[in-house]
Amino acid sequence: MLLKNYWNKIKSSETIVVKVGTSTLSYPNGKLNFQRIDNLAGVLTGLQKKGKKIILVSSGAIAVGAGKLGLSSKPTDLAEKQALAAVGQADLMKVYQKLFESRNQLVAQVLLTRDIVTVSERRNNASNTLEALMQMNVIPLINENDTVATDEIVFGDNDTLSAYVASLVKADLLILMSDIDGLYSADPKVDPAATIIPLITELNGTLEKTARGSNSNFGTGGMITKISAARVCREAGIPVSITNGANPEILNEIIAGKPTGTLFYWSKKTVGTKIV
Repeated sequence: MLLKNYWNKIKSSETIVVKVGTSTLSYPNGKLNFQRIDNLAGVLTGLQKKGKKIILVSSGAIAVGAGKLGLSSKPTDLAEKQALAAVGQADLMKVYQKLFESRNQLVAQVLLTRDIVTVSERRNNASNTLEALMQMNVIPLINENDTVATDEIVFGDNDTLSAYVASLVKADLLILMSDIDGLYSADPKVDPAATIIPLITELNGTLEKTARGSNSNFGTGGMITKISAARVCREAGIPVSITNGANPEILNEIIAGKPTGTLFYWSKKTVGTKIV
């Protein structure tokens, strides 16, 4: 009953940030999964037309760049990764623009670096721009500005970026779409008895012990980065849903309040507090 009550509250979400990972957007070789992206564009357009304010944080630029150049894995050299991002981001935006505009939905590219968190003027500018776009009924498509990011201004993964974006626009919900169904009690590839944790209301060190890094050749995240994103959202009191992005239609189920994957929902006593 407790789980159902929390999911019922999700129904009233109006401003929703959706993060989609590289493994959801592309095949293992880095080639884009056009059918899945097309489905995603259709679902998000439908939600926007129903009055929801949608922001999409999209990974995939480096993977697309690598695929276009015939590479089988992501390089470790920073300059090479930034070059791949420059190649891939252009193609990725072309795909998104074509698929959304075929549905009469305008989109806008917004590239961010971590100084939207640390520099108040940049934070205000980013917030005002995103708010203006949403008021214009335009869906912002956000990615980290990989081509210029350095150690001082890098997010490093789009799970964390999406959490800060959600906080920036005071979103009602953050949805992290991945290649697994949710946060498991143990690594399901190792422990056949592992089960999905359907509801988390508190964060502690035990959760990190169940999380592992990304197994994707191109992804930068994994469950650890999703827990980190949840920490950011907890301070702002924003619920977080982790779900499998293989079928974008699941977004409709989440927003309809159907229990899916893992839901982080914070009690009032923990909102605004930090965990070391």
